[in-house]
Amino acid sequence: MTDSRWKHLLGQRGGGDIRSAAMDDRGDVPGWVLITLMTAGLVIILWGVAGPALSTVFQQAIDRVASF
Repeated sequence: MTDSRWKHLLGQRGGGDIRSAAMDDRGDVPGWVLITLMTAGLVIILWGVAGPALSTVFQQAIDRVASF
């Protein structure tokens, strides 16, 4: 892709040049870290609540298959 094509595409995005467009996402790292930590927390909470029930369902399914 030519340089003028990149500038045209980035101009529509609101950036002035390639370097400023590449730097736009650098400040959002704390946001992504927070999202990752919150997702991990939700998984741990859901696993704690639903883990025993899912284990029971899985064990029942294995027992039914093994009884054939």
